[in-house]
Amino acid sequence: MADGGRSPGTRAKAIALLRQELIRARESVEKSGEKGTPPPAATGTASPDPATVPVKPGEQLGVRGTTDTTTPAGKPAPSGEAQPAAAAAGGETARDLRREAFARVIRRTTPLLVTAHRAQDIVSALRLAQEFNIRIVLDGAAEAYLVLDQIKAAGVSVILHPTMFRAGDETENLSMETAVALRKAGIPFALQSGYESYVPKTRVVLFEAAVAAGHGLPFDAALAAVTLDAARLLGIADRVGSLEAGKDADLALFDGDPFEYTSHVTGVMIGGRIVSEERR
Repeated sequence: MADGGRSPGTRAKAIALLRQELIRARESVEKSGEKGTPPPAATGTASPDPATVPVKPGEQLGVRGTTDTTTPAGKPAPSGEAQPAAAAAGGETARDLRREAFARVIRRTTPLLVTAHRAQDIVSALRLAQEFNIRIVLDGAAEAYLVLDQIKAAGVSVILHPTMFRAGDETENLSMETAVALRKAGIPFALQSGYESYVPKTRVVLFEAAVAAGHGLPFDAALAAVTLDAARLLGIADRVGSLEAGKDADLALFDGDPFEYTSHVTGVMIGGRIVSEERR
């Protein structure tokens, strides 16, 4: 516990808060009379233990997904969850959007996106997924290459950090070869463009894929990581991500290798209609 007997301000705090939200959501689902997804039966295989991954003192927890909703006294802050009174104007019952979102996670209709870079945080997220039998997707995952076996065993997908992401703090141990490691391990992943707050601007996802290809990721795999595999991860591969009959005809046309810096976009098609033929 931190000074004053309040919630801990260490890595454990974020995971504890996230777990608290999941417990509340599970209780809410149970009270509503719905059948939640029961925890998986014991298989005799021990769950990954974060204690096996070394962590330096003072490091911040990289797992995200909730915010601290407790008061200094440790009591839950008002969040709309106990507000059944009708709204003055329309007579509608106040909604707790956070609780609804977590309830969908508990029902397994929506995966929980967890930002975690440190290996310990990744494993902690996997343990939560096992405890509540929920679907999660790892975001960032700079140290995923250190816990490939655990990620693979959990059947979790990864939205990997930009290949050229700047190393430091939580990402000090990132590697430009993580995409290759994920592919070799058979772990589904997609590359993200990311965001640079110091500019600020969004990175060019094609360049990120190109650099991953330069560090050992095969061309087809690099292209899939920003197209079809990304669509699969988002659950929209039936519409986009590849050139197939029946899918949305949303295309970008290039005058060369799309990963080459000197290539240009020569046309854009949306819904089967050319909306631009400007060379850029």
